[in-house]
Amino acid sequence: MAMTLRLSDEESSHLAELAAAEGRSKQEIMRLALNDRWARLQKEQQLAEVLSRVLPRYQGLLDRIGTA
Repeated sequence: MAMTLRLSDEESSHLAELAAAEGRSKQEIMRLALNDRWARLQKEQQLAEVLSRVLPRYQGLLDRIGTA
């Protein structure tokens, strides 16, 4: 899918510098950034799911530690 990305002059300059420094195209840098952000979101969601199951089990212990 083709799309147009509108960047400020500063953002465009940063993107060009990053692409040049890494020897990649600007398009590849943007795809990598998207994939990195998506992976981070997935990890955050997994952590939230685990914590929602685990924290209630140990809430009493955590409360006691917090008041010690």
